[in-house]
This record gives sequence, C-alpha cells and structure tokens, in this order.
Amino acid sequence: MRVLGIASDVWISSAALIEDGKIVHAVAEERYNRRKMAKDFPRASIDSCLARAGIGINDVDAVAFGWSPAGHMRQVSGRFLDTMRWRGEYLYMVPASLVRQFGSPNITNLTQHVETEDWNCNIVYVNHHMAHAASAYNLSPFEDCAIFTMDGRGDADTCTWNVGRNGTIEKVKSLAMPTSIGLLYSSITDFLGFKPHVDEWKVMALASYGKKTDYVDRLRRLITLLDDGGFEIDLSYFSFYKFDPDPYMFSEKFIELFGEPRTRDEELTSRHQDIAFAMQAVFEEIATHMLVKLHDLTGMDRLAMAGGAVMNSVYNGKILDRTPFKELFIPSCPDDSGVSLGAALYAYQQMAPGSPIIHHRDNYWGDEFSDAEIEETLAKYKLNARKCETPADTAAEMLENSKLVGWFQGRMEFGQRALGNRSILADPRREDSKDLVNKAVKYRESFRPFAPAILSERLGDYFHAPEGLEVLFMERVLDAREEKKAEIPAVVHVDGTGRVQSVDKGTNPLFYQLIEAFEARTGVPIVLNTSFNLNGEPIVRSPSDAIRSFFTCGLDAIFLGSYLIEKPKT
Repeated sequence: MRVLGIASDVWISSAALIEDGKIVHAVAEERYNRRKMAKDFPRASIDSCLARAGIGINDVDAVAFGWSPAGHMRQVSGRFLDTMRWRGEYLYMVPASLVRQFGSPNITNLTQHVETEDWNCNIVYVNHHMAHAASAYNLSPFEDCAIFTMDGRGDADTCTWNVGRNGTIEKVKSLAMPTSIGLLYSSITDFLGFKPHVDEWKVMALASYGKKTDYVDRLRRLITLLDDGGFEIDLSYFSFYKFDPDPYMFSEKFIELFGEPRTRDEELTSRHQDIAFAMQAVFEEIATHMLVKLHDLTGMDRLAMAGGAVMNSVYNGKILDRTPFKELFIPSCPDDSGVSLGAALYAYQQMAPGSPIIHHRDNYWGDEFSDAEIEETLAKYKLNARKCETPADTAAEMLENSKLVGWFQGRMEFGQRALGNRSILADPRREDSKDLVNKAVKYRESFRPFAPAILSERLGDYFHAPEGLEVLFMERVLDAREEKKAEIPAVVHVDGTGRVQSVDKGTNPLFYQLIEAFEARTGVPIVLNTSFNLNGEPIVRSPSDAIRSFFTCGLDAIFLGSYLIEKPKT
C-alpha cells in the first residue's frame, strides 16, 4: 500500500511517500524552488517522490493532507452557507451544511474521493496535531509511549496529550486557541525585532547570554498554570489571537511592562538578552508543567514529541531531568516540515491497521546524485575537479589545516538540520572557526552557535549524557564537560552547551569515517557541522546548488561525492 503525504500553506511545504510502512522519499519544496520556507503546493516534491519509487500517481492508494478543514466547520456561519457561491465551494458547503443540521460539531474524519478519466484516489485530511503525533510516534522505536505535541496552532489546537499503543494514537486531552505556547514565544520573537514563526531559534540562542532578572517575574505574571496540566495567558498583553491581527503580536500594555520593542536593525543590548532569557525560562516552566501532567495521566515512562515548539533543542536536553519520563524520542522533522510525513504515516495506519511501520534511524530520505550525474554537472560548468579515492580522509586533512569544507554526499536529509550529507564542516578546535564560518559562508548573527558532530560512542566523553544516549538528529542541547570545553571552543556555546549530533557508524558510515579520520589526526572525535546553505537560502539539494553556493561564498573546498573542487590559493 502506498500513501502520499503532502503539506502546503504551512511554514514549509513538503511531500512524503510511504510504501508498505517504509519511507520511500520525503522532501521539502523549498529545496526545488530555492525559496526558503516556501509554502507553495509541493508539485516538484510530489514528482520527486513518484520518480524515486518509479511509479505514477495512479499507483498511489491515498493522498493524505496534514491539515483538516473539518476543524474549521465546528461553527459554520450562515453567511458562508446560505448565499450564492462559486460552485467549487460545494466541497465545503455541502458537508458543513449537513453537519450543521444533523451532526456533532466535532468532525472526526473528512475524506474526499476524486475520480477523473485518468485517476481516482481518496484524499484524507488529517488533523494537524494528529499528523505531528503520528510523526513522533511512528518514527520512534517505541511500541507504547506517551505523545505530546506543541505548536503555534494546528487546526483548533495548540497542544495535545496523547497515548500511542499498538500502532494507534488516542488523544487524551488538548489545549485550544487562544492559549498557545508557540505563539507566546513568537510574540517575544516579534518584540525582540526578529521575524516571528521563523527566528525563534535566534531568541533561544540569545537567551544564553541573558541573566535572571525581574523580566522573568514580569513574564510569569502573565501566565497561570492550571491543575489540569494546561495554562492560561493574560491576553490583554498580546494580539496574536485576533482575527484581524495588529501590526505586532504584542499589545501596548506589554510595551508598558517590558519597555520599547527592538527594531529590526537595532543593536542588541543586555536588556534584549535578559528578555530572551525570561522567555526561554518561562517556556521551560510551562512545558515541564504540561509534560508532568502527561506522565500523571498515562503512567508511561517513554515520551515522543513533535510540533513546531519542539524545535526548542535547549529545552529538549533538559526534559529527562525535569520530568518523570525515562526515555525521549524527537524526530528529525518535528516542525511543519514533517507534517506531510506524519499525515502519510497516520493515514497508512488507518487504512492498514496493525501493519508495522519500519523504524528508521536516519532521515536520509531525499534526492541523491551518482558520481556520473556529478560528472555531467561538472562538465556542464567546465569545472576542473579531481576524483578522490578516500574523500573522508582528504576532508579530515583539510579540516586539520583549518580549511572550510562543503560536504555533499548521498541522500539529502529531511528536516531543517543537515546531518552530514548536505553540510559545511570546520575544525572545532579553533577559537575563531565560528567567526570564520559566519564571515565566509553563513553571514549570520555572531551569537548563534554551531553544532558539534561527534562519534556516537564518544558522546559521554565530551558531554554530560546518560549511558547509551543517542542524539541522532541534533535535536537536543547537552552540557559540555568542563575539562573538554577548551578542546572544542568553536562548538561550545557561551553557556557551556552544545547542540550535539551523535554520528552512528551504521546510519552514515562515510560521515563517521570522516570524523574518525579527523580524530586520528587531532585526537578530537568531533567536527563543526552546519547546514550547507547561504544565509536566507534553503539547504542545497543538487550539485548545481552546491557549486553555485561554493563559488559565492568563502568555502575553501567542496566534496561532491568522490569529486573535490578547491579554490586556488591566494
């Protein structure tokens, strides 16, 4: 059975194909149209999924969409139903009118069957949070676990408490708009002069520079934690919940309490750092409160999480210490980039109950290019490149010699983080490596950290981590060991932490070999790893993307499969 999952009109449009419980292909539309966080209908992504499987659309059993109009039919206005309309809107008007007349407002399922001369298929609309829950649960190694989703908003909900058991997901309770932990964080992002829904991780990084001041107490006063595990926000300080929103997500009353908001180009001050610190601290308090209640409700010790707010890797690294849960899984794509995959997984389970989902320990589900295809690209651009017998060893030597290296290998990662197949690499031992990468390639704020990619079995040697812990998707931040910080200054943040990726030999043998070769040369089993893209652009997908980026930035060398291109020495 094949299910094609799609997501569009969210923050990152994407498509994913499931075949008999296995992920065949999953890609984001931004990688094709080269517009970061593109919301377009994912036509190129769909074509790529079908091409990877060697099938046509007629071979797909169902299409699952990661957002459901059913949740928007709860309170149907006669203004939309009882007037003359464009006939195409019957797709909404007929079911909404029947529900209004006969049914409960809580629609549990909405499916269309589309049939043309060339094609017929069911289109399944999956609740947005259920798609998130399915990506967390079905990608995890857990048969039974608690599932928590937290987002800005998905359909009517902002957070859900769930149980995953024997392949099925049961929602226990939910939190609805206007109470949103994600939009609360976005409001502070807006206040600090960053772009809401895009730059929240800038606030997370900036928080590490802040201190605990009375801004924490000021923000706490706007939040009430409830005995049922939920919380309330004093909405008089915000405007994110309005149907016709104000220019900002916060109100004049918020400005009276916190002072003037930062403009986009204004210099960051200690006040801004302290407000970011306050937001991160209060976020962690609210999230912990909700997760403790989930444990109380389920009694389960395993937890799987997804949703846009689960991109908060700083908090993710603290969950096992601050809650009763003993095991935690977060997928590589917890945000809306993974909704297409979650929708496909959920629909597959509904259509084939009891059928197993194949557990994947990696997220290399995108496009790949053979050496022959890379050769064609090099020839097209008339580029001189040499073929390396051992690209991992050559790259390790370059890193030891302080070169900035582009690393383009195998299948592209699915999600917002590069995990060794579409990466830029540097020497973590150099104090100035972070500045070099920023000035030469990323052109981004100096306060944002870069990630350490470390051999999996060496994780505990450099970071405080429980025995056996794996951080395969760069999904959580860990404290660096005090005695190791001086060895790897480029990947230790100002607060002594690192957003780690533990590299497993079985999931990415070539990247593992590179880090292993770097350790043999330097004694350090870590490289600095950041995504292969320029600031404001999506991660590179093709050899052409990689070559264009290479020649428009300060990288010293690029490895395209077995081929190496170097810039001439100056």
